[in-house]
Amino acid sequence: MAAKTHLNQAIISHFLELKADAHPDKEILVFENSSIPHTPDEVLTYGRIYEDSNKIARAFLDAGLEKGDAYGVFMRNHAEFVLSMLAGPVIGTIMVPIDPRSRGERLKFLLTNSNAKAVVVSLEFLPALEAVLADLPAIKTVWVVQKPGQTTDSPVNHPHLNEILEKDSWEQVAQQNMDVRHPMQIIYTSGTTGDPKGVMIRNNRFGMFTIVTRLVWKYKPSDILYTGLSLTHGNAQAVTLFPALGTGVKAVISPKFTKSRIWDICRTQGCTSFSLLGGMMAGIFNEPPKDIDTANPVKTVISAGTPHAIWQDFENRYDTKILEWYGAVEGGFACKPPDKGPIGSFGKPLPGLMEFRVVNENDEPVPPNTPGELIVKMNKGDTTVDYLGNKEASDAKTRGGWLRTGDMVTRDEQGWYFFQHRKGSELRRAGDFIQPDHIERVMGEHKDVSEVCVYGIPAASGAPGESDLVAALAPFEGRTIDPGKIFEKCRQDLEPNFVPSFLQIKETIPKTISEKALDRILKNEFSPDSDNVFCVTDY
Repeated sequence: MAAKTHLNQAIISHFLELKADAHPDKEILVFENSSIPHTPDEVLTYGRIYEDSNKIARAFLDAGLEKGDAYGVFMRNHAEFVLSMLAGPVIGTIMVPIDPRSRGERLKFLLTNSNAKAVVVSLEFLPALEAVLADLPAIKTVWVVQKPGQTTDSPVNHPHLNEILEKDSWEQVAQQNMDVRHPMQIIYTSGTTGDPKGVMIRNNRFGMFTIVTRLVWKYKPSDILYTGLSLTHGNAQAVTLFPALGTGVKAVISPKFTKSRIWDICRTQGCTSFSLLGGMMAGIFNEPPKDIDTANPVKTVISAGTPHAIWQDFENRYDTKILEWYGAVEGGFACKPPDKGPIGSFGKPLPGLMEFRVVNENDEPVPPNTPGELIVKMNKGDTTVDYLGNKEASDAKTRGGWLRTGDMVTRDEQGWYFFQHRKGSELRRAGDFIQPDHIERVMGEHKDVSEVCVYGIPAASGAPGESDLVAALAPFEGRTIDPGKIFEKCRQDLEPNFVPSFLQIKETIPKTISEKALDRILKNEFSPDSDNVFCVTDY
């Protein structure tokens, strides 16, 4: 076989072609299907990943997609999500990963803003796409993926990606993109404060994933990774997907996150590490304790945003260690290795990679243990953010050559950083600054409470900057929440100033794709006169 010296391993599609030549039968990704009866897991080898992504690249070309064109991928964590993602770099098209919960105006915005020319969609989400397709004239082709358990009574008037992947032969596509700076994805921010912004993710991000895997995650060949986080989110890509592809360490992926079955999946699959976001950890911890909690193979939980109130108890209950990290799709990275530094810290920046500062509103550094905004600067090269079609926001985000994270943090005398709150979202009540995670921990201990989100509304007293506290609660399936018993527990276990003024009972807590509670939606729905809202003074 001729040497492929023209290939650049910093580009993921080039890297995979080389891996497919060298280790075609190496099993890398396992898409577990334990939630679907009688459905075996789906396994991707390097050889299959290369061949099937190349088939999709050929389909893209045949449909008229050209270098620089965007295409959406709208499905849960299925093999075809990864294959469609990896087809783009072959020909220089740009994937737009779409939150599976997107509907209506949000779905239309993502596809319009990115100027997507095509969409790969699973059958279960085809109705949501077709509901807005008439308003998306730029989209010329839709490919449908049908997975086990997905059925429809309506005719599907689009080509099936399944048929393309089942072909035994196809016109192979040579690597057409040689530029590591060419965009690979447009990942949209959660849009908790307005329209989402599309962050351009370039091919050279794969190299950054490789560096972080070596220096921070430190996976061993014997490790088996797990995630149920959506692959549309940067966390699942940075902690699980790309490290697995880049190192050959096997990764197990579920269609979606499950807090009730996560430990069972890890036991069955032998997973030694999984990734979480802070809100998920509280949900897992709220599950009823089991005698087998410590009987699991998970050595390390890689978490972003572990609530301080449950950190140590989580490690003890499940006999595991937490590797805490901080990062955003726009940039900035820090980590706290297990058993290093103080509990509650998200760590320190990697030496030599970037500089952190904590500043006040005048960009002046603040003393240790004083809250301020975290700003970040790369030590080599310019510190830039490229929001699609929004130069004004891009420039504002990196004003003065520093990335403005919007996160309020503190830094102690030893250089460990601690997250406080998002800028402008702090809670203060009668002079006390409120840490919601402590209240959420106490309420989550109740046997009927599955999820909790504590947020603030303007104080009835009218005091400037003060909030009344609202606790949004969701019950476990099959249970109901008794407001009187919840208020009674709060009075017993919380200081009086930390007892919420209101309970807002919901079937589920609305969340972003990164499992952060959408308190903006909860606030918009809140009314003291609503049937699902209960006031502390009535109990």
